[in-house]
Amino acid sequence: MDTRNIVIVGVGGQGSLLACNLMGRALMIEGYDAKVSEVHGMSQRGGAVVTYVRYGDKVYSPIVDKGQAEILVSFELLEAARWLELLAPGGTVVTNTQKINPIPVIMGAAEYPENLPEKFKALGAKVDAIDALELAEKAGSSKTVNIVMMGRLSKYFDFPKETWDKALIECVPPKFLEMNQKAFELGMRA
Repeated sequence: MDTRNIVIVGVGGQGSLLACNLMGRALMIEGYDAKVSEVHGMSQRGGAVVTYVRYGDKVYSPIVDKGQAEILVSFELLEAARWLELLAPGGTVVTNTQKINPIPVIMGAAEYPENLPEKFKALGAKVDAIDALELAEKAGSSKTVNIVMMGRLSKYFDFPKETWDKALIECVPPKFLEMNQKAFELGMRA
């Protein structure tokens, strides 16, 4: 199998690294060689965080170049726009519809762009947009947006539910496991 690429983006504090590790763990359980890597700016202050997941028979580098990601998973709409150049032609954007205002918008120096999913489609991307924040709150915490989004991403893989369950058990602390399992399930069924 050729190397396949997924990019997961969000802002600091949204759990991009946990999501990346969960995806990597599920891929390894399924027998793939998987490499994960993260690049983040001022993530502790709400800055951009991008993580790469590459998998296949043999993966030599964890970095995804421009135009190579088959799937771009975004925990926030503007981050999807920021990293859209990594998406391959005809690729899929799996995005949360949540908007988190960056500093220029908060300060009144810029406006949050409107109609981003439609703009992604106009550029040739397939778009799968859900309100992951609402589902995360149903699961018990807004902090599970990342796991809701991973549940949604799971629909693009033909893995048995047991693979995802095992990956969750291995990646999530036991005291938060039940809530995260519920979040994953809600994302998968959305």
